[in-house]
Amino acid sequence: MATDWTDRIRLRNLKFLLSLAQTRNLSHSAVLLNTTQPGLSKWLKDLEGDIGLALFERHARGLSPTPHGEVLIEHARRINAQLDRAVVDMNVLLEGGGGRIAIGASGAAASEAAPRAVLAIAERLPEMRIDLLEGTMDRLLSLLSQGDLDIVIGRSVSNHFDESSINSEVLYIEPIDLVARPDHPLFSKPEIGWSDVQAYRWIVWPRRTPIRNALEAALAAAGIPLPANYIESNSVIANITLINNSDVIGTASHRATVMLVEMKLLRILPLQLDGYGSVSMYWRNDELYPKSVEQALECVRQVVKDGTA
Repeated sequence: MATDWTDRIRLRNLKFLLSLAQTRNLSHSAVLLNTTQPGLSKWLKDLEGDIGLALFERHARGLSPTPHGEVLIEHARRINAQLDRAVVDMNVLLEGGGGRIAIGASGAAASEAAPRAVLAIAERLPEMRIDLLEGTMDRLLSLLSQGDLDIVIGRSVSNHFDESSINSEVLYIEPIDLVARPDHPLFSKPEIGWSDVQAYRWIVWPRRTPIRNALEAALAAAGIPLPANYIESNSVIANITLINNSDVIGTASHRATVMLVEMKLLRILPLQLDGYGSVSMYWRNDELYPKSVEQALECVRQVVKDGTA
């Protein structure tokens, strides 16, 4: 039986592959990796010979990954991410902690569902360190797939992940609200109509995000155009700051809006949008995952259930 080519792969070789994928230049990677260009070139040629596939195309300006190379590079990224995760987890245990849970949240969940879930997890698992990262769904699901995150809470999406490797569960469905600062001039009017809100600049989420898609669908159904001079932002904090320091009209998920209204940061405009968005929870479809992740998933479900009641 022939020796498997993976038997010859060492951790340093993963760095070689990832560096070549980034620099696309043997000379540059050799300098960064503190090795020689001939040595790096020979290693790559031997690896391609062992596998039986070309991993990079050679041309005058350097290298470019082949489709086969892209597949192996993605595996290398995942392995490297898992090793980085192992270093962090071991350091947490060395410092006397009980382990770590890493949670990602998109804008739809970052201001309400995710923080409440973190508090519930902290209460249930007091020795556990909890990391919370806010980002876009495509980035968060990529980090989840690589092993950098354990759970992602955010807008339901269907085209950013492999359903065979990642589980998903819809947590709740909610409407979209139009909001403004509590002392906005509009609230002095006896009635507020669409022409009134269209007279102001709006702040909306970026194109092709789930909440933007839901907003545009709702506006189209109502025959209402989006003002042309809108501001586009994917930051919850920036949006709240902009709304509170100007007369811009904002769009927000209902659950987060209710919390911000209670904090007297926003006020809901009495105009109904027939648009809905759903928030889901995602986690890897691993055969074995820590009991702490299972408990964290239960905490997320419980806080969502409590908030819906």
